Amino acid sequence: MVDVLVQVAAALTCAAFCLALYRFLKGPSPSDRVVAFDVMTIIAVTAIVQIAYAEGRGIYLDVALVYALLSFLGVIVVARYLERGL
Repeated sequence: MVDVLVQVAAALTCAAFCLALYRFLKGPSPSDRVVAFDVMTIIAVTAIVQIAYAEGRGIYLDVALVYALLSFLGVIVVARYLERGL
């Protein structure tokens, strides 16, 4: 039962990533693209956590945490750039 739920979660994660990628490529404004990029990084962190669970390796959780922090900082920098034109 757990294996089926993990596969369903992986399929939903893939579908969400594809939808966010579409918004990233099609987004009419730079703000939409920044939000879509942030969503894609959150989904990527989710995928890393799912891989960590499937493989039974806790080290991937550290990788997911570092990736999430760097993604957050990157989105903040881009948002400030779009807001002020730095």
